[in-house]
Amino acid sequence: MYEERLDKARERVIETISQNMNLYGITPSVGRLYGLLYFQAEPMTLDEMKEELGMSKTSMSTSVRNLLELKMVEKVWKKGSRKDQYQAEEDWHQTFVDLFTTKWRPSISMNISAIEKSLKEINLLIEEENAPEEVLAAAREDVTKLHEALNYYDWLGRLVNTFETGEIYQLVPKERNS
Repeated sequence: MYEERLDKARERVIETISQNMNLYGITPSVGRLYGLLYFQAEPMTLDEMKEELGMSKTSMSTSVRNLLELKMVEKVWKKGSRKDQYQAEEDWHQTFVDLFTTKWRPSISMNISAIEKSLKEINLLIEEENAPEEVLAAAREDVTKLHEALNYYDWLGRLVNTFETGEIYQLVPKERNS
């Protein structure tokens, strides 16, 4: 009876984790796997995870690989075991930082690159002698908008830096000051 109550309480949290993982582009099944590992006292093998969640070994392997890339789980060595074992990263602050920075850093670079390329093309267009005035006016407006976008991505990059350096915790401490 006590074990069932504990399992029910854990299952509620695991289900919520799995539902919220879509915020990070993670499927619910990968979220369930993270939740399962989070509540385990000991690291688990792929076979143990497969048995517990009823997923195929291929699907389980892919899910674990996703979690490893996101730094939400780590592979651990266990004396006497030949199989790889995995455990969840239990520091949710660090998990968020890793997820946030892993997702945003490439997006920032990709957007800045596209904007800079477009700015070059638009500036060349503006220098054209025969370009119609209405096109030039629209191009100038676009240049202004794209510079505003670059300012945003600069800010976002600095925000990501505060997470990577831990400076965010000076601005927003992990614990509330009483």
